[in-house]
Amino acid sequence: MDSLHVRLMREGDLVSAERASALTFFDAEQSTRRVSDPEAEPRSAGASKQWIDRMRFFLSVDPGGCWVAVKEEAGEGGVVGFAVSQNRGDLWFLATYGVLPGHQARGVGKRLMDAALGHADGRPGIFSSSVHAGATRRYRLAGFSLHPQIRMVGTVDRSTLPAVHGLREGRADDFEWMDTLDQDLRVAGHGPDHGYMLGTMRLVVLRNRTRPGYVYIDDQGRASLLAAAHPATARKLLWEALASSRGSTLVNCITTPNEWAIDVGLAARLDIGQEGYIAVRGMPVPAPYLAGGHFL
Repeated sequence: MDSLHVRLMREGDLVSAERASALTFFDAEQSTRRVSDPEAEPRSAGASKQWIDRMRFFLSVDPGGCWVAVKEEAGEGGVVGFAVSQNRGDLWFLATYGVLPGHQARGVGKRLMDAALGHADGRPGIFSSSVHAGATRRYRLAGFSLHPQIRMVGTVDRSTLPAVHGLREGRADDFEWMDTLDQDLRVAGHGPDHGYMLGTMRLVVLRNRTRPGYVYIDDQGRASLLAAAHPATARKLLWEALASSRGSTLVNCITTPNEWAIDVGLAARLDIGQEGYIAVRGMPVPAPYLAGGHFL
């Protein structure tokens, strides 16, 4: 008898799910590491807490998209796989997904993905994918187009930073126009996600009637999510994030329609590399836009 059960996530699953996530992604980083890449490091205690906090937020907003695979005899402490997805208006996104290495290639991932995709109910979808062969095969079979992502890493040459004008700190009363911009770029607004992100990151905006844009900058000074109505605005926002960086930084989730970000990164003397895919179904790749972590 199959002792593995796929069911909706509960709050009591969060600690076990985080452990499964940390182990799964650490193993993936080790197995796909290139010679030029830094050594993979276990997730820090702070990052673990942040993961749990974010998944708790998703559970509170749209619990029907949050699934776990558990060993029945282990109860809530036996999470071996997870798929956390969310609906925002007419858009579905996959925040995170994984199966412990010892349980891969047994159909667990397919069951979790089927559950998460069932929650989409035909909506267009988007997520950021690793290069894991089994996972990418499953995404393609589910009808997603896989668009290679570029990442840029390194320490910003501060002599290259231009003077940037017109930006200001963002506020909650910016969310309405930000959601309108989101709808133009990615089918639907981020809705309640903006409130969560504003509580955990710095928001910088350019409020312009024809060329608005915004960027969330994390506690390490990295652009975590960027959306703009025009590449010129996007470049200003990315330069602001790079000016906020401390030591080595990262610009991630750069797709071909967003080559403006490559130009900025090269001007700042960052190194270029390839990292995973942006997967989309029923929608184009957003641009000018840099998808952000769990919030896409």
